[in-house]
Amino acid sequence: MPEVRFDEQVAATYDEDTQEMFAPAVLDPTVDLLAEFAQGRPVLEFAVGTGRVALPLAGRGLAVNGLDVSEPMLARLRAKPGADAISLTTGDVTSTRVGGWFGLVYLVFNTIMNVDSQAGQVAVFRNAAGHLPAGGHFVVEVGVPALQRLPAGETVRSFALTPTHLGFDEYDVGTQRMWSHHYRFGNGSARVSSVPFRYVWPAELDLMAQLAGLELRHRWADWTKAPFTSDSTAHVSVWQKP
Repeated sequence: MPEVRFDEQVAATYDEDTQEMFAPAVLDPTVDLLAEFAQGRPVLEFAVGTGRVALPLAGRGLAVNGLDVSEPMLARLRAKPGADAISLTTGDVTSTRVGGWFGLVYLVFNTIMNVDSQAGQVAVFRNAAGHLPAGGHFVVEVGVPALQRLPAGETVRSFALTPTHLGFDEYDVGTQRMWSHHYRFGNGSARVSSVPFRYVWPAELDLMAQLAGLELRHRWADWTKAPFTSDSTAHVSVWQKP
C-alpha cells in the first residue's frame, strides 16, 4: 500500500474544507455527466473518499463501487445516509482490482495528481482499463498546470485568498512536482497542511491512455461540456476501451 496522506486528521475536516465542491452548481453537472456515460451500468469510483460523488450517483439507482486507500475517509463515507448502497474496497488505485466489470470508471477533483510518479499514473490508467469491458469509459477531472501564469523565476501561485483559507501552489518544473499549501483559520486556531502532487498535461494523459489501450473520445473544460481551449484551467476527459 502507498503512504496514506488522507489520514484521520485530514478526514476529520475534509468535507468542511471542500464544502464548495458540494454546491449543487458544482456537483449536479458532475453527477449528470457521469450518469450519462454509465448508461445504467455499474460504476467504479477510484479514490471515492467521503462519497461526495458516489452517494448522489447511487441515489440515481446506479450500482456504485468505491475504491480508496484511506480507511479514515471511508469511515466518514460509511457513516453517511445511503452509504450502505455503495460497495467499498480498501486499496490502491494503481493496482487493486475490484470484482466485476464496470461500464464507467472515474477519478475526479485532481486526484490523478495525488499519484505522484509517472509510473504510478500510468498504472492508474492500466488498472482502470482492466475494469472496463469493450465500450466502457474512463473519466478523469484534473486541473491544467498553471505554469504560464507564473512570472519568470517564481515558483509559487496563490489559488485561495479568503479570511478562512489561504492556499498556494508551489511548482518544481524540473520534476513536474508541486505542493498545495493550505492555511485554514477558524475558532481561534490555525491549521497548516501541504499535499504533494505530480502535475500532468492533457497530452501526457492521452499517452497514458494509449498505453492502457484506451482512446480519447471527449475533452471539455468542465462538467457542463464547455469547450476546452488554451485558456482552460481544468479539463474533464473521457477515454473509451474500443
